[in-house]
This record gives sequence, C-alpha cells and structure tokens, in this order.
Amino acid sequence: MNDKKSLDSLLPWRKITKVQELIYELKIRQVMTTPVISVTPVTSMSELREILRTRQISGAPVLEVDHLVGIVSIEDLLKALSQGATEALVQEWMSPRVITVLDSESVTEAVKSFTEFRVGRLPVVNGHGKVVGILTGVDITRGLLEAIGLDYHQEEIERYRASHIFEDIVSSDTSLILRYKIPFRDFEMGGDASSKIRRALDRLGAHPQTVRRAAICAYEAEMNIIIHASAGGEIVAEIQPYRVKIIASDEGPGIENVEKAMEPGYSTAPEWIRELGFGAGMGLQNIHRCADHMLLASKPEEWTHLEIEILIDSPNRRKKAP
Repeated sequence: MNDKKSLDSLLPWRKITKVQELIYELKIRQVMTTPVISVTPVTSMSELREILRTRQISGAPVLEVDHLVGIVSIEDLLKALSQGATEALVQEWMSPRVITVLDSESVTEAVKSFTEFRVGRLPVVNGHGKVVGILTGVDITRGLLEAIGLDYHQEEIERYRASHIFEDIVSSDTSLILRYKIPFRDFEMGGDASSKIRRALDRLGAHPQTVRRAAICAYEAEMNIIIHASAGGEIVAEIQPYRVKIIASDEGPGIENVEKAMEPGYSTAPEWIRELGFGAGMGLQNIHRCADHMLLASKPEEWTHLEIEILIDSPNRRKKAP
C-alpha cells in the first residue's frame, strides 16, 4: 500500500485505568446536571449575584427565548462588582462565544474541551441545539465515582460463561470478525461501534486491559471517520485468541502530512466542530498510546486507512512459548 508510515516508535504504551475506560464509555447525559439554571441577557448583575448565591453555582448559561447566546460566570460577576456595575446587564459582561457539548457524546469529548478551552463549565445541548444540561469537572468526577461503584456481579458471570469460547472451537485459524458502517457527521451514534467491540471482547473474557485499549482505539478511529470522512467509512475488528486487529477505512479528505497529524493538538476539523468539543487533535495520539502496533496510510483528497493491533498475552500463549 502506498503512502504508509509506521508510527510504532513515536509514543510509549501506558496502562489504561478503569477511570480512563469509563471516560470513553459514559455519555455526557449520564453525568450532566439538570435542570439547567439559566439567566437572560437583561438579568442584572445584582440579580445574577443572588441566583449564584442561592443556587450555590458558579456560573450559568444565558438564554434568550430558549436560544443560547452566552455564558456568565462568577468571575464575570466579580469583575462587574469591582467596577461598581451592580445594575449592569448580564449581556454586557457575559462571554458570547460559548463552547458546547452534545448530550449524546462520550465524557472524553468534554474532557478534551475542558483541556483545550480552559473553561469551568460547558452547556450541554441535544441534537436540536437546545440546552438540556450543564457540565463541570465536579459532575464528571461524581459520575465516574458512581459508575465505579456499580454492581458488576452479573457482568462477571456473563464474562465467565464466555471466557473459554475460543478454546472450545477447533480450527487452524480461529477469528471473529465484527464489521460496522460509520456514517458521516452522525454524532448521535458516535461511540456506538466502539461500545459494541468493547462488549464483544468483554463477553469473550478478554483481560480488562485489552478491552480498555481496544475500546479507546476503536472510539478514536470511529470519531475521526464521523468528523472527517465526507462519505463515511467502516470499522472492522478481527478478534483472534492472541490479538485484536482494528481496521478503520474511509473515503474523504485524507491526511496531507501523517507526521504532522501525530503532533498533539494538531487538527484539521472546522471551528464549529471544535466548538462542539470534537477535533481536539489528540485522537491519533490516544490510539498510538494504546496500541502495540499502528499503521497509517492516506492519500490526500481520496482515502485514509488505519490499522491497529493489540496483542493478547494470554496464559495459554505463555505456556506455548519456548
């Protein structure tokens, strides 16, 4: 294949924790705060002060007839008070440029937005652009703690029942092929394919580290197709006893410079995509951090092909090793 470049030596693999896995699995709607406490552009700063005090919040979205027009924080309030502008209107002190996230996307996209834009809160919108929640770092922490505390007893039973599926099949080359079509710009379905791959590996009794690494790689590859591939694409996961191979392919703009694309923060996503919390430029970095091998090929203006391999160091494999 032309234009291929191995990226295996760029970044070291690090262990993926349960918290990191949950950040990819949890949806923002599961951790956001509702109902939304909002103000209007003509709310006075003195009224805002009372709302923040009584509601014990540090900021609020600014809505005008249900349309998001800005966001105001306690920092904005303090600046106004320091200048004696207690009766000034919120519209004079709010931030009109608002970074939002979709309620259907994973928490990892919100984490990227917090990191990239250095904001304290993110209004959450649905597919119609309506504000349905507010998200802070505290919300994410609380959601993760609740998820970790869930009872996984039934999950462990199901994993045990399937844990020897490959051992029970006699074949010279045993593999399970999972194939998913990924539509362009369908953010509502973002993470669906990677969740199904994770669930399949979990049911097959794969080690949690293998499951987490594969899920993160699949998710980032899936979101890259959704954001960039103008004709959509496909993800194929081939699960074998000793490895998981994920292939993501699409037709679209391609990648002009593979090495440049691997730099942290590099992104060709349009501004409106970045404001939704996508396209922070860390997708390929995250994939390479989790993969044992990664091969990226691209022809500008035509296609991109990404191969990811995660090795499974099973007890049976170690026994057979010389």
